Amino acid sequence: MTVAGDRVPGRIRALTGAAGATRAAYEVLRRRPPGGAGRWERTNYAGRTVHLHAGLAAATGTALAAAAPGLPAGARGAAALAVLAAGGCGAYDDVYGAGDPRRGFRAHLSALRHGEVTSGAVKLFGIGAAGLAAGALLTARPVDKVLAGVVIAGSAHLVNLLDVRPGRAAGAVLAIGAPGLLRRGPAGPLSAAPMGAAAAVLADDLGERTMLGDCGAHALGAALGLAIVTGNGRTGLAVHAAGLIAAAVAGDRVSRVAAAF
Repeated sequence: MTVAGDRVPGRIRALTGAAGATRAAYEVLRRRPPGGAGRWERTNYAGRTVHLHAGLAAATGTALAAAAPGLPAGARGAAALAVLAAGGCGAYDDVYGAGDPRRGFRAHLSALRHGEVTSGAVKLFGIGAAGLAAGALLTARPVDKVLAGVVIAGSAHLVNLLDVRPGRAAGAVLAIGAPGLLRRGPAGPLSAAPMGAAAAVLADDLGERTMLGDCGAHALGAALGLAIVTGNGRTGLAVHAAGLIAAAVAGDRVSRVAAAF
């Protein structure tokens, strides 16, 4: 009973803290979008104009909740690094990659070989490096550091792959994060933080008033990756890493086929 009583408040604080911070940031961004409203407006799959404020707000709320006191210093540092780097790289791609028809890893790596640094390449290497750095803060052995980096970066990419229809990525964050709430240690609060942020903007996302974009999807996914890393040993990390790599390869193929049409 004592253990359960100790665990629940941390999860509740992370969940409600992320939701509150995300909603507050969302309302501020709606009133005063940085660089003007036009920079953050996009046309969604149905031809409706939506804005990307949910992504910026979710990245902010997740980072604040995941890095809040109550977690070990290493977990807080890893959370701040991975979530902010993933969100920042995603925001860069949201702004400077808008209109770029190239999709998938191969397209961006091919452009890089020809001397062009695309926003997609910045995102790929930036989030990958941040994942490895965050993984190094959370694990001790070299092989575990690499596996942790793959899980963090791969989780960020997975959530972004799902952000193709209203509410799909946010709903996936809630579903993927839910089992982590049952885990001991930092995994519980680190699962709760992205769930709270996703829940705070889900209604507006489903209502096609806003969308997570690369910024929000990558930040939320990176936070889920951190939760997975802190809740698993080497075997669990290896299984998750293999699954995420397979998902990334499949997603890259789908992206290239879609771009061809």
